[in-house]
Amino acid sequence: MAALEPQPTTVDFLSRFTASEQFDKVFKEGMSLVEETANYLDGPGRQDARLLDRHGAVAYATESMRLTTRLMQLASWLLLQRAIGAGEMTHEEARKEKHRISLTDIGRGNDLTGSEQLPKGLLEIVERSLSLHQRVLKLDVMLNMQAKSEGVETPSEVNSQIDRLAAVLKVGRA
Repeated sequence: MAALEPQPTTVDFLSRFTASEQFDKVFKEGMSLVEETANYLDGPGRQDARLLDRHGAVAYATESMRLTTRLMQLASWLLLQRAIGAGEMTHEEARKEKHRISLTDIGRGNDLTGSEQLPKGLLEIVERSLSLHQRVLKLDVMLNMQAKSEGVETPSEVNSQIDRLAAVLKVGRA
C-alpha cells in the first residue's frame, strides 16, 4: 500500500489577518475616525463652516460629503472582513455583499474652488481618512489575490460598476 502524499495546505490569510493585532488596530482606527469625524462635523466643524464665504462653504460641504462617503465605505469594508473572520458570514455571502462597497471611487477627488479656506481640523481628518483608504486598498488587493489563488471567484471592479449601473437603471445584464 502506497503512502499518501501530504496535501499542500493554503494559509487562510483572511482568517489569520482578521484575528490579528494588525487588523484590530486598523479596525479600531477606522471606527474611531468615523466617530471623530461625526463629532467634528456636528461641533467645531459647524462653527468653522459659518466663517467661510460662499466658495469656501461649497468646498466645505463637498469635502465633508467626500469624507463621510469615504469613511462609510471603509467602515463597511472593515465590518465585512470582521464578519467573515468571525464566521458570521461565509465567503460566498461576503462576495454577494462586496459589490456594494466601492473602494476605488472614494479617493481625493478634484480640487475645489474655495478649498484654500477649508479649516485645519477638516483637512487633518481628510488626510487621515485618505491614509486609511490607501492601507485598506492594499489589504483588499492582498485578500483578492489570495481568494483568486484559492479559486474563489471575486467580482471585478468593472463588473461591479456595471452591476450597479444596471441596478440603478433596472436592467439586466446579458
